[in-house]
Amino acid sequence: MESDRPREPDLATGTELSEWAVCDAQEIEGGDDPKIVDWEDLQQELARLWSLSSALKKAKERKESLSQRLESFIEARKGSLRQTNELEEMKDKLESKRLALENLSMHIKQTSENSQKERDKLCHSTRVLLVAGKRLTASHQQLQEASKLLSGERGYDNLKKLQKLLRLRQGDMVTQISTLYSIKSASEQPFTEATDPHTIGTSSRGSTSPSSPSKPLHLSSLTILGLQLTMLPIKTMGYFSDKKEVQMFASALGYVAHAVSLISSYLYVPLRYPLHFKGSRSYIYDHTSTVDNAASDLMGNSASLSTSSKPIDFPLFLDGQDTTRAAYAIFLLNKNLEQLLNYIGAESLGPRHILPNLKELMQIILSKEYLNM
Repeated sequence: MESDRPREPDLATGTELSEWAVCDAQEIEGGDDPKIVDWEDLQQELARLWSLSSALKKAKERKESLSQRLESFIEARKGSLRQTNELEEMKDKLESKRLALENLSMHIKQTSENSQKERDKLCHSTRVLLVAGKRLTASHQQLQEASKLLSGERGYDNLKKLQKLLRLRQGDMVTQISTLYSIKSASEQPFTEATDPHTIGTSSRGSTSPSSPSKPLHLSSLTILGLQLTMLPIKTMGYFSDKKEVQMFASALGYVAHAVSLISSYLYVPLRYPLHFKGSRSYIYDHTSTVDNAASDLMGNSASLSTSSKPIDFPLFLDGQDTTRAAYAIFLLNKNLEQLLNYIGAESLGPRHILPNLKELMQIILSKEYLNM
């Protein structure tokens, strides 16, 4: 019967066939060249086929197990690779954040240092402002005290009164000087020789300098105590020269020197070129160290003057003296007059007008404008 037939395994799928099946020989591998087994060897061949079927089944099961394990390993590897990629991305983000944190830390440090510097500057400025505020307060108090002093009995008004009294007293003293050394116009014709170094001084050869231009009558005809500042040309001076005229000239210079010395003491103005009053034998001192150059430029000659650190005295007279030194002394005397005129706000009339400058000085001091300055 059909049920008594043994079940043969399916060689293609490895499963047992529940029943026999009829297949085409071409559908079976090796069907076109079947193996012929003897009946005696059939049992043995079936056993071999059965063992092969069992081994195939075990191999398939192992294959399935290995496939599952391989799939799980691949999945695990994919997960590991994904985690590795994520870890790398996180490392990159961490590195970028670390760099940003370092930059932020450096910026914070720099900002902190700048803030500390600004704080120090602010503290210094605050201290300066506090000191300035204290000084301002003290200055304000001093200003208030000064205002009180100005508005009080010893204030500015009182100072102006004292200055006016001082000028009034100076005017009285200068009035006495103008009375003592009166400067008036001469009744005779105006002289033509000037008293500045250009008309008095000559070279060592005895040549005369060019005559000075004519002067106005009110400037050229002034006298001090009736004496004019005139003298003969230097070329005519010698053993037979008019000694009286030379003496009168020295006396007039002595009067001017004494008047200038008194006025400077009344005005409290130290003269740039001090005077040593000895009447008609007075001297004037020069502290500068370039006297030779200044004298040679002013006198128009090549006469040399000694220079030293000590003050040099120059005579205000001509009797037995070097005319160059005397001419330079007259120039310095006029410079003192110019200094006094500049002190009271006036200008000199020129280097050739000693008596007009002296008269102008006394008239300004005696004027109401000087009293109300």
